[in-house]
Amino acid sequence: MELLGMNPMRTIMTRIVTVLVLVGFILGVRGGEARKGKVAESFAYTGISCRRHTASITDFGGVGDGKTSNTKAFQDAVNHLSKYASDGGAQLYVPAGKWLTGSFSLTSHFTLYLQKHAFLLASQDMKEWPVLKPLPSYGRGRDAAGGRFTSLIYGTNLTDVIVTGANGTIDGQGSFWWQKFHKGKLKYTRPYLIEFMYSDTIQISNLTLLNSPSWNVHPVYSSNILIQGITILAPVKSPNIDGINPDSCTNVRIEDSYIVSGDDCIAVKSGWDEYGISFGMPTKQLVIRRLTCISPYSAAIALGSEMSGGIQDVRAEDITAVHTESGVRIKTARGRGGFVKDIFVRRMSLHTMKWVFWMTGNYKQHADNHYDPNALPVIQGINYRDIVANNVSMAARLEGIEGDPFTQICIANVTIGMAAKAKKVPWTCTDVEGITSGVSPRPCDLLPDQGHKKITACDFPAEPLSIDRVMLKTCTYMVNHM
Repeated sequence: MELLGMNPMRTIMTRIVTVLVLVGFILGVRGGEARKGKVAESFAYTGISCRRHTASITDFGGVGDGKTSNTKAFQDAVNHLSKYASDGGAQLYVPAGKWLTGSFSLTSHFTLYLQKHAFLLASQDMKEWPVLKPLPSYGRGRDAAGGRFTSLIYGTNLTDVIVTGANGTIDGQGSFWWQKFHKGKLKYTRPYLIEFMYSDTIQISNLTLLNSPSWNVHPVYSSNILIQGITILAPVKSPNIDGINPDSCTNVRIEDSYIVSGDDCIAVKSGWDEYGISFGMPTKQLVIRRLTCISPYSAAIALGSEMSGGIQDVRAEDITAVHTESGVRIKTARGRGGFVKDIFVRRMSLHTMKWVFWMTGNYKQHADNHYDPNALPVIQGINYRDIVANNVSMAARLEGIEGDPFTQICIANVTIGMAAKAKKVPWTCTDVEGITSGVSPRPCDLLPDQGHKKITACDFPAEPLSIDRVMLKTCTYMVNHM
């Protein structure tokens, strides 16, 4: 029956349309609210490669509250994005926040990007740090005879990887580990902040690294490494907190970095005693430039002591060190074997130093008691020039090995201002051979002065290394995140 002339069928259709409109309106509002919950943000960096695919850690359940563990979120994100390795690569964006995480591994053709005010906080739950075997060139861990905890950001057998940001921060929360180390409660060696093994074409740039449990950056058994624009900060009495440690690597460029540490700002390595000799992989073709270092108990640049695979063709220039124990230190011993040769250093500015130059052939730490005391290191072709230092306690302490002198040492155009309470004898030299020119105060007799006519000695190589020819691209992106 019709009511007031209305068709029942039309009434039903009208109601259906009204319901659909209301449902659409509600869904639209909710969708708008969801869209409003996401933030569109642009970011850019210069890199060895740009990426076709981008995701945010929030897409994988990441929570930046400084309390929630994001270890699974980071690893899930990397695992998911790894499928794009053959399709232009991928990158993981980490927005501002405090992202607590344990160790996670990266993949090839991948970028990890930390936005400004993004903090990766290293977990203090030891269950989130898997244990690895000792490095084969070391034979044991550095802190303990057993294995070692996996580094916070880790990768092995990778190619084309970037860890960068807008000066985002990786905080190792190291005091947790330092206390265990001092109390002898560690069964394994402490983790590093960033480590790549057996990898090629790696970039680490524009980050701040705080309070690492141990070494900060450790590329090992790898090649074509670019490290630039890194700030590393740790208490100067923190235990063995090396800055950047290229280890059995080829073609490495470290530049424009600022390091305050409890150990060597840069330590060049290549394996320990018989294990390093057997593994036989040197560090070579290394460039270090525009470095600023503060390390009162260690060196701006150390070569060794673990140098049993050899160190060759290191070029350091424009180095500033303040309140640092020594400018350049070579550390080795009987049983190390290997070599340190073709080392070139120029344009150092040093302020308040214990030593400017330090070489020692009596660094007694050994991996175990099975080293061969007849495995003698070869130290030769060490070149320093164009150095100014002030407030120095002692110009140089150069101690070779009896029967195995350090040879072909060349030091030119060096002015050292001694401190008010400096040692009475500014140079001590044993078992070394070489020349000097234009050096003040007067060097030891084992390094005879060749006069100012030879002040251009110790020439720095003119031909650039292949790593210096690597050009970076500008990569610009937009990402949506919660």
